[in-house]
Amino acid sequence: MRPTARHHVRRVKERARYDADSVHAVLDAGFLAHVGFCADGQPFVIPMLYARDGDDILLHGSIASRLMLTLADGVAACVSVSHVDGLVLARSHFHHSVNYRSAVCFGTARVVADAAGKAAALARFVDAILPGRAAEARPADRNELAATLLLRFTIEDASAKVRDGGPRDDPADTGLPVWAGVVPLQARPAAAIPAEDCALPPPASVQRLTGAAGDAA
Repeated sequence: MRPTARHHVRRVKERARYDADSVHAVLDAGFLAHVGFCADGQPFVIPMLYARDGDDILLHGSIASRLMLTLADGVAACVSVSHVDGLVLARSHFHHSVNYRSAVCFGTARVVADAAGKAAALARFVDAILPGRAAEARPADRNELAATLLLRFTIEDASAKVRDGGPRDDPADTGLPVWAGVVPLQARPAAAIPAEDCALPPPASVQRLTGAAGDAA
C-alpha cells in the first residue's frame, strides 16, 4: 500500500508498516484505543474500547454521548492504538527508548442502526476483550440496544510502526562502564476475583485467560 500524506511515517520511517496484516496485528493485540477528532474548532482525544471487524473498527457508547454523536456525523477522525513491549536502556540518556508497536488509522464512522447488527457488534466487542465470553453471558436486550450507539469506523488509511531490539548506542559509548539492554514489559492476567454476589466458579473463557482452572476467590 502506497502511503498518503496523512499517514506517511516520516520520523524513523524504516520502522513503518503499511500493509493491512501489520496494522491488524497491532489492533488485534489490544482493546483500548485513543480516538481523536475536532468539533467546533476544539480538538479531542478520548480513550475508548474498540474491536476490529474486518477493515472496520467498532466503537460504542451512549446515545447521549457527544463524542459518539459527533463521530456519527461522519467527521474525519483518527484511531490510535499502542503497546509498550520493553524499556530500552542505553549507555547515554539520548539513546534511551522503548520497544513498541503502534497503529494509527484514519477514516470516518457510520451508525449501525439495525438491532441485529448492533447485537452482533456488541457480542464481537465482548469476544474481542475475552474470546469465548459472549456465549457465556446474556446478549443485549431491546432496551440496552436502544440506549447504545454503535459505530463502524472504516479504515481509509493506516500505518503501523514497530521498534524492537536493543539500544542503539554510539560506538564511542560502548566502552563506558554503564549497563545497557532491554527490560521486557508484559501485561499478564492475575487470578480472577468473582463479584460479591457470585458463587460460581470461573467459566472456561476466564480459565483460558488466567491459565488456572481453579481460579476463584
